[in-house]
Amino acid sequence: MAVTRIIANLKAPDPMALAQFYKQVFDLDLPFDMGWIAFLTTDMTQKIELHTASQGGSGTDLPVISIGVDDLDATEAAVRAAGAEVVYGPVKETWGLRRFYFRDPAGNLVNVVDS
Repeated sequence: MAVTRIIANLKAPDPMALAQFYKQVFDLDLPFDMGWIAFLTTDMTQKIELHTASQGGSGTDLPVISIGVDDLDATEAAVRAAGAEVVYGPVKETWGLRRFYFRDPAGNLVNVVDS
């Protein structure tokens, strides 16, 4: 048996509005919308990871999702321009990652990491 993908499901009172936020900030495609669920995709190949944790590191709350990006500063600017609140960082952690957290419009805590 081989895992072929792992999908994050973010709870939102208005899934399409939240999908539009992520589409705008992370330049994702929105190929599917059923009203109660919207799919966001990219053509990029990704490796599969599933993390288990008791906290988010450095004494932070555990985010619901982590998103790796190639330009952390540009992503932070896009998050702020979209009206989301950056609640932690950007910071270079002692274990080497550079990251920040934000709250999306539905209140989800999201970790963005320079990959």
